[in-house]
Amino acid sequence: MALKIYGVARSRAFRTLWMAKELGLDYEHVKVDFATGETRTPAHLALNPNGHIPVIDDNGFVLWESMAINLYLAKKYGAGTLYPARLEDEARAWQWSFWMMTEVERPVLTVLFNRAILPENERDAAAADDAEKQLAQPLRVLDGALGRSANLLGDTFTVADLNVAS
Repeated sequence: MALKIYGVARSRAFRTLWMAKELGLDYEHVKVDFATGETRTPAHLALNPNGHIPVIDDNGFVLWESMAINLYLAKKYGAGTLYPARLEDEARAWQWSFWMMTEVERPVLTVLFNRAILPENERDAAAADDAEKQLAQPLRVLDGALGRSANLLGDTFTVADLNVAS
């Protein structure tokens, strides 16, 4: 098996596992859990010196950062399907992927942690409320884009849709 995906599904590795499934790839899921300290072991730090997940090893090519991984996998294994063929659509796929990380991910995680993930005595309702307010504008942008077509780049589901949805 050439592709290994390191991480656990309750992390950003989820989007990489989803991408591999969408592409129909044969892969090995190496469960490395940040919650148990496994991402700080010498073996994992040799793969990702930042000590984060996901990481992939694609036949000797090691890559970390979930968005970079997904764009790479989609282009390598899904060119013309999950990865757009036109340069302009490729740029828009990057745009939406980076937009999700810069505009949406932090407030979404703040809401999730403070409404559901953290123990109740550690939750900050005011932080969750503020994060929900911060999401209003980016979600209007997303609604506007999806009001024009079924998916972010037109009629076909692509890496842009997967990266934003994940």
